[in-house]
Amino acid sequence: MPTPLNIIFAGTPDFAAQHLAALIEAKHNIVAVYCPPDKPAGRGKKLTACATKLLALEHEITVEQPVNFKSEEAQQQLAQYKADIMVVVAYGLLLPEVILNTPRLGCINVHGSTLPKWRGAAPIQRSLEAGDEKTGVTIMQMDKGLDTGDMILKAECAIEASDTSASLYEKLAKLGPTALVKTIELMSKSDFQASEHNIAQDNDQATYAHKLDKAEAELDWQLSATELDRKIRAYIPWPVAQFTLAESESKSHKIRVWQASVQEYHGEAPFGTIIKTDKQGVVVATSSGALCLEVIQLPGKKALAVKDILNGRSDWFTVGSHINKLG
Repeated sequence: MPTPLNIIFAGTPDFAAQHLAALIEAKHNIVAVYCPPDKPAGRGKKLTACATKLLALEHEITVEQPVNFKSEEAQQQLAQYKADIMVVVAYGLLLPEVILNTPRLGCINVHGSTLPKWRGAAPIQRSLEAGDEKTGVTIMQMDKGLDTGDMILKAECAIEASDTSASLYEKLAKLGPTALVKTIELMSKSDFQASEHNIAQDNDQATYAHKLDKAEAELDWQLSATELDRKIRAYIPWPVAQFTLAESESKSHKIRVWQASVQEYHGEAPFGTIIKTDKQGVVVATSSGALCLEVIQLPGKKALAVKDILNGRSDWFTVGSHINKLG
């Protein structure tokens, strides 16, 4: 019979809150929830609590919000909870080694990839961008490296051709909590030995999911249509792929792309050339194949199907014209 564990949970966004909810539903003993300090949000810049804090307060769980764990006071405060384990999900703060070693069973993390692939800050987006056929979550024993700890449990799911980072996020938000509850049940057994269950990562197979940068959102028509399609899907909901359209020599517009599809094209039009416009969308030549822009967003407007935009802005998308790229 597993022994109930005293758990500290650390997390911030809704993704983390869904994992906390699963632990609460499974009747685990959450002794404290750690979140970053509240941040200003909205036009009024009112201090706003994160999703994980709101859930903790709803269930009357003690919430701690240290700026970091550098001070001895913050370290001692965490130690006073005498936790068996600390669960970390999208927390956003670095944990020093003294914190990693404070709970009896250490700290475990839910990472949004099948490690050692896509260590780092943006595993969901980089997996989509790279064209991976599957991804998943890894429950990992944390160490002082960047997502380098031993793996305890993995769960996988397929990446569909229609997936965006938003839809893949939702898939992993369902997969992760189930995997986490299974891991906690495993570790709560009296005969649990990490050496018998944990698997070391093969560092030679590691890839890194670097943090997204807004500059990456600019579409480069020298890429293939397939690569551009993956980039568009990877950058939803942020930073959203875009291109620069020149209305005239002195005026240009940033246009966001929310949906596109790959089309075969074997013509000789230079990449970035509009080769067709119809009710399906605006078709642009790339270095390999063509990309049909189906849902786009003009500056200051909401996203619309291209067929609706062409009703008023067909002069922006004339066949034979070239879509400029910054740089």
